[in-house]
Amino acid sequence: MKVGIVVPFSWSFWGAVNEHAELQAAALEALGVDVRLIMGNDPPGQFTRVLHPRVGRHGTLPDNVIPVGRSVIVPANGSLPNIVLSPRSHLRIKRVLAREKFDVLHLHEPMTPAICVSTLSVARTPIVATHHASGDLGWMRGGMHVWGFLMQRIDHRIAVSEQAKTSAARWLPGEYEVVPNGVLIPDHAEPAGRDHAVVFAGRHETRKGLQVLLRAWPDIRQRTGAELRIAGADPLAVRLLLTRLRVSDDGIDIRGFLSQDDLTDLFRSSKALIAPSIGGESFGMVLTRAFGCALPVVASDIPGYRDVMTPETSVGVPPEEPQALADAVVALLADEPRRATMGAAARAHAIDRYGWEDIARRLLGIYESLAAGELLQPPMRLSA
Repeated sequence: MKVGIVVPFSWSFWGAVNEHAELQAAALEALGVDVRLIMGNDPPGQFTRVLHPRVGRHGTLPDNVIPVGRSVIVPANGSLPNIVLSPRSHLRIKRVLAREKFDVLHLHEPMTPAICVSTLSVARTPIVATHHASGDLGWMRGGMHVWGFLMQRIDHRIAVSEQAKTSAARWLPGEYEVVPNGVLIPDHAEPAGRDHAVVFAGRHETRKGLQVLLRAWPDIRQRTGAELRIAGADPLAVRLLLTRLRVSDDGIDIRGFLSQDDLTDLFRSSKALIAPSIGGESFGMVLTRAFGCALPVVASDIPGYRDVMTPETSVGVPPEEPQALADAVVALLADEPRRATMGAAARAHAIDRYGWEDIARRLLGIYESLAAGELLQPPMRLSA
């Protein structure tokens, strides 16, 4: 079977949907599926530096990635995704689909132009769509008027969480199957014997709450002597934020963008993940990523995160309350037996619920049924 995974964002800039799609491809390939990722790419150079001040990954594209256009930064849902909007991408996608002859196409965030919308307009193969985002998704109103009719071409609809399902169904009523985000789980991760450090992993966006953590950091540093490791956020943006908040960088190690292997090593060597997001999360993917590395979590008690947190693996705190966050981190680091026990429980929870092998088999079953004409959902009722 040959499957095309369609992502409307750029491979060059890390994001949760990109990570999900790449891990999905690897898991399906392990099952013998021939997979191609159709997405954007922003090669290094002056043009990319002008359009994208954020530091990205600009190495050689993996063999299974088919680039179809450059991206631009578009504010959406409290985030700054790198979306391909070039009209040229439509012709490139048309050529790719004609050449590759996929048995099934799997679109992520199908309402997003131009890659997903173009694919829906020209594809003649069965289509699966996964919805990731949560919130009001007000930008969908305009899209529904212009290209919403294309959503009726989707044969099977998936949401990564109940939050994402509710958000998508507000605009695209119909049947959805909830299939959670899978997580990369390393072969080995010991919960004990860690560096005296905690980690934040995420982009520098207001909704990710790094500003909340930095306000809490001087108190945490004074009471614990721990180190804070920041991954994923642009180093310059972090330093500007420190300056604006008038917070010292004492005990802060800013790592920037990390490869999957380096992020795994960071998680396996730290004592806790701090996830102080203030909202807009449909699924706590960074939390489950930490769980797989036997890393307990201190996170905001918000929808999306709440769906994956358990008392055995995580400590929930009210969002946007630096003092509550500081107290929770200090208490966790002060009790090493409790912290290590939570780390072991977190890894067991990730293996049991979010392992990619089981999720890939579930997806493959959907693809095979669609290819055989056996699994078709009712037409979607479109809302204006």
